Amino acid sequence: MELNFASSGLAHVWTQGDAVIRAVAIALLLMSLTTWVIFLLKWLDQRAHRRQARACDRFWRSASLADGVAAFGQQPGDPFRALAVEGVAVASHLGCQAGARHSWRDLGDASDWIERCLSRSLDDALQRAQSGLTVLASIASTAPFVGLFGTVWGIYHALLGIGAAGQVGIDQVAGPIGEALIMTALGLLVAIPAVLGYNALVRANKGIHHQLKRFAHDLHAHLVFGARGTSGAVSPDVLSTKNA
Repeated sequence: MELNFASSGLAHVWTQGDAVIRAVAIALLLMSLTTWVIFLLKWLDQRAHRRQARACDRFWRSASLADGVAAFGQQPGDPFRALAVEGVAVASHLGCQAGARHSWRDLGDASDWIERCLSRSLDDALQRAQSGLTVLASIASTAPFVGLFGTVWGIYHALLGIGAAGQVGIDQVAGPIGEALIMTALGLLVAIPAVLGYNALVRANKGIHHQLKRFAHDLHAHLVFGARGTSGAVSPDVLSTKNA
């Protein structure tokens, strides 16, 4: 069934409404467009990050750290590649080599420095992932009230018109009041997708952030001790330096 725009009351609300009603309608339209644009962009970013996370297996199967970094490719904004580049660069600067013999004091200093650098890269990735979500949350919480304000304002003007007409019938009341209530419905139509989109994006961000933390933990263990954190115990050669 095809929707008749004029008979639905939306056209009448726009043509008969004053500047405030039109401003509210435009604000709700902009909120809706912003919601869908942010959701689409963030969804595309998250899909790319999930695809980039699969390159971690190629990183660990690489013959060297340089080959592992190259396995991520050159995609801009790849948080996994950023972690690998940051960790390898810091470890190279500190002179850490997998399986090399170091004193526990040297290992501790290198471990702390690498951990801080990886944490900084993680924080940057998390901040980029959360950008735009505040806007979605704000739209989700304010759109119903914006629509309600339009309804209250429309009812106020409808009552003024009814009062000026003198004789009041049910048909004279139902039409203007019903059209004013459309603004509340529009506010809900804007808020509901914003809420659902926000929750979906936050949940997906948690999964990606968990993968980033796990990769950072394994990378830190590999750079300091020569073994991944999930691959088992530290190399015996490294442990033997405890009493050196």
